[in-house]
Amino acid sequence: MRIALDAMGGDYAPAVTVEGAVEALSENDELSVILVGDEAEISRELRKKASTRLKISIKHASQTVEMDESPLTALRRKKDSSLRVAIDLVKVGEADAMVSAGNSGVVMATALHVLGKIPGIERPAIAAVMPTLKGRFILIDAGANVDCKPVHLHQFAVMGEAYARYIFNVESPKIGLLGIGEEDAKGNELTREAIKLLRNSHVNFIGNVEGKEVFAGEADVVVCDGFVGNIALKISEGLAEAITKMLKREISENAAGRIGYLFLKGALKNFKRKTDYSEYGGAPLLGINKPCIISHGRSTSKAIKNAIKVAGTLHSKNVLGIISKECNEGLSRREEVVVKE
Repeated sequence: MRIALDAMGGDYAPAVTVEGAVEALSENDELSVILVGDEAEISRELRKKASTRLKISIKHASQTVEMDESPLTALRRKKDSSLRVAIDLVKVGEADAMVSAGNSGVVMATALHVLGKIPGIERPAIAAVMPTLKGRFILIDAGANVDCKPVHLHQFAVMGEAYARYIFNVESPKIGLLGIGEEDAKGNELTREAIKLLRNSHVNFIGNVEGKEVFAGEADVVVCDGFVGNIALKISEGLAEAITKMLKREISENAAGRIGYLFLKGALKNFKRKTDYSEYGGAPLLGINKPCIISHGRSTSKAIKNAIKVAGTLHSKNVLGIISKECNEGLSRREEVVVKE
């Protein structure tokens, strides 16, 4: 499996991206990585870290997309950026999937422009994995679409359901709609209309899920528009980091806390692991014809490593092909219901 990695994407590139690629290949000999970006910089980092036995190659790209750059500007003026070249490699079949920790808006716009959408899907969506008391859930959309229509939320649910089933082996994923109350009538026009579609859908829809309930694990997939989803994602990440820092501060401030830490050390490490975004690596951009993984801009080498593994899994399990089939069947059933009504 050949993964094109945007080696210049992210706050700590290319040092972290190169290190993440080396770690991924050291753990999985079925993978190969094409590092895309400034050849001189990448080669310098590789000399520090890489083994000659690893299946790594370099594809030079003369430009880099900045984190604050607009998608339109990047598409028009940076056709030789590391991000664009990585996606182009997937399009022409020289790579099977792409990973980037760069500007997520530009990743989506470029992937949409170059690779196109799965038939029947109007808007791609970011599917972020988050921990719960029972395991994990998929938050979709986690930031790709600020403004959505009810039909988009229905499509997100169908894609999220297929992703949960075939990647996480959930037999009948429970789908919830992120809302402000359990009753169908609560919420704004978007969620009220989306509920009608989801009630008539083939997915296992359990109704509205309030914010206080998402981490209880009652839903395997939580659906929302990208504006709400990205806020929920960032608040959750920030809260997890804040709790970890609070615990460290409380423990270090007195002798009893330091003694207690010796007994709690294992539990605290497990807590940190479960709430650390780097454990999940990156979020797939579902709805695009080829696997594209968007990683956090602050990704560590561990996050990049895991993102590369996610990309490989998406390709090897043909998840996008399955999602395409599921979406066509699911959306066709919805259209039949609408016609009958």
